[in-house]
Amino acid sequence: MAKPTILSVDDDPEVSAAIGRDLRAKYGAEYRVVPTTSGAEALQVLSALKKREQSIALVISDQKMPEMTGVDFLEQAKKECPNAKLVLLTAFADTDAAIKAINDIGLDRYLMKPWHPPEERLYPALDDLLGDWQRTNRDANLVRVIGHRWSERSHEVRNFLARNHVHARWTDIERSDEAAPYLELHEAGPQDLPLVIVPDFGALRSPSTVELASALGLRTSADGELYDLCIIGAGPAGLAAAVYGASEGLRTIVVEREAPGGQAGLSAAIENYLGFPKGLSGADLAQRAVAQVRRFGAQMLLARDVVQLDVRGPIKALNLGDNVEIESRAVVVATGVSYRRLDAPGADAVAGRGVYYGASAAEAEECAGEDVYLVGGANSAGQAALNLAKHARQVVMLVRSDDLASGMSSYLVERIQQTSNIRVRPRTEVIEAHGNGHLEALTIANIDSGAREHVETNFLFVFIGAAPRTAWLGDEIARDDKGFVITGRGVLANCELSNWPLLRDPLPLETSVPGVFAAGDVRLDSMKRVAAAVGEGAMAVALVHQYLETT
Repeated sequence: MAKPTILSVDDDPEVSAAIGRDLRAKYGAEYRVVPTTSGAEALQVLSALKKREQSIALVISDQKMPEMTGVDFLEQAKKECPNAKLVLLTAFADTDAAIKAINDIGLDRYLMKPWHPPEERLYPALDDLLGDWQRTNRDANLVRVIGHRWSERSHEVRNFLARNHVHARWTDIERSDEAAPYLELHEAGPQDLPLVIVPDFGALRSPSTVELASALGLRTSADGELYDLCIIGAGPAGLAAAVYGASEGLRTIVVEREAPGGQAGLSAAIENYLGFPKGLSGADLAQRAVAQVRRFGAQMLLARDVVQLDVRGPIKALNLGDNVEIESRAVVVATGVSYRRLDAPGADAVAGRGVYYGASAAEAEECAGEDVYLVGGANSAGQAALNLAKHARQVVMLVRSDDLASGMSSYLVERIQQTSNIRVRPRTEVIEAHGNGHLEALTIANIDSGAREHVETNFLFVFIGAAPRTAWLGDEIARDDKGFVITGRGVLANCELSNWPLLRDPLPLETSVPGVFAAGDVRLDSMKRVAAAVGEGAMAVALVHQYLETT
């Protein structure tokens, strides 16, 4: 296999040679570095590489060049290599052009000249971009999933793999001739689907999530008997708590039932998170956070669900089912929320088979050329609509309010209005879902007039409300009537729901059980923002220290 290419452009031959030298010194072992001295020359190189089907990982261009500006060149380069990372080298006076290019052409990064010393001003930024590129473009044949497009379990397996950044090749038994030889080789029938073939392991027949995770080498069991801190949930709040807990010397373990990132991990783009001017995907944010968690030595169990919490004096025991327990001195509940189920006849019958809650990358790609419908008018719905619009023929947003502005950030509203294949239908709701084995049509209605309409579609994505999954906490942990966990002063204010046992007041974020804390969206009156969840996760660890010091 040929090495992926890093291409650089600068019209000054000496500068071009210098950046080529610095790039080879750091990346020459893994990448082919090609310095060029004009935009025209660079475009010829890109065209030749494309014809040979060779990968282009990174394109770096100077902004001020006589034939064409760096932004103009990168705009053309993106057509030749849409998956490559784009970097602009610029002087301070050109930063306005660079910032505009972030929005106009999807510029990934701009760097100031001169870039010396490269160890401080060049390599860290490029390391980050190349790491992202490698994760997105690694071999997609590592795992093969053979199943049915409208199988709920096939959908769950694909979603689990995608959210855990396991690249897999999907083969539909009805739409691809590639499936039959694999089914014959492994003597598999319809009852064995989805068939998951993992290299160096073998074929899994309709595996459970735990079986699949174990085959992939993901940790599914703890190796310790007693932890200082157990975090339940690996969304932004849980991951932040894990980073701070482990980095501050607490023996920390995280238990996650699905995949790191939580609901935020499904977001196609988080554009208002501090420090990322271009934005980043929820999956990218989760992957970066998981790397930090592992760096500091916290354990992370995946595909494990906590089904019960038992308090045994100063020790909290978490039951994972199958007679498996984890004991910890303190607990942070960071299980977040899920989208509420659509209350429409027929919707549950085709859940996972055309009706989806949230939208992963796998589902978005499945919508190519289709007319899809989306219910919801908050930011998560807006980001999903924009992502689905990249693949679908048309995205129809069904919104109960008068317009998007009442529940969505203005920058998203503007982008949706500018996207030609997104249609917004205000004051509209889904009345019924129809289909035999999978979604085939919807009945929608105007809320004011009651007028009904029958529309054909195979895809409906639901982004409505927030429902915490907290019934497993039992009666000892006080919650409101919707299931959100009551913390801090709220514990004493809701004495009819709680029975606080200590003379001291509950700490902020502490629940009605001393030593059990809640952070993020699962907590009553939380901010419901990614940055706020990260802050609460960090704050929870500081409070855990206070608690442990007094017990």
